[in-house]
Amino acid sequence: MHDKFLFDGPDDAPVTILLAHGAGAPMDSASMEATAKALAAAGFRVARFEFGYMASRRTSGVRKPPPRAEKLNPEYMVAITELGATGPLIIGGKSMGGRVASMIADDLHSAGKVAGLLCLGYPFHPPGKPDQLRTKHLAGLMTPALICQGTRDEFGTRDEVQDYSLSHKIDLLWLEDGDHDLKPRKSVSGFTAADHLKTLATAVTEWTGRLAL
Repeated sequence: MHDKFLFDGPDDAPVTILLAHGAGAPMDSASMEATAKALAAAGFRVARFEFGYMASRRTSGVRKPPPRAEKLNPEYMVAITELGATGPLIIGGKSMGGRVASMIADDLHSAGKVAGLLCLGYPFHPPGKPDQLRTKHLAGLMTPALICQGTRDEFGTRDEVQDYSLSHKIDLLWLEDGDHDLKPRKSVSGFTAADHLKTLATAVTEWTGRLAL
């Protein structure tokens, strides 16, 4: 297990957000970096970590494919323990990282260990396979959740997701013309990636303000 975290934001922030990366890109990818900085600028303490298969790519240089998402649940639990956040903790991540967090959230939330779940580009289905849904556990989710999704995300567009049966605990933030990295095409939408990250940070601030922390 990669035992180092990347931190952004004030040490004494009232809320800590722990983020895991997506299946193919590390915790210091451009999109993770930009998102962490935007959340930190909004006053959150943001911690990023890597699953073992991704951390080993740095040392071995070999690109091992990620294991099945549920196999990473124990590693996410270890990261929470190692982080040892003292105040309210939000868990989540980008794509697969958020999906892993969503699978362990309810046990942790009912035990009072996490306050909420933040998913950045949830992989509702594999690209081009809209029938292979990864939403079963989201229908009964009891943890307050915020899913930030681009409207043209190939892992779940706004048109597709509106027909899914999702728990009433899940709030959705739709970012106009955003792709799986939440990036819009400025020429199409008029928005920049920075605009969307600002919107995201504001939405996360408002959402955490409604949680029972």
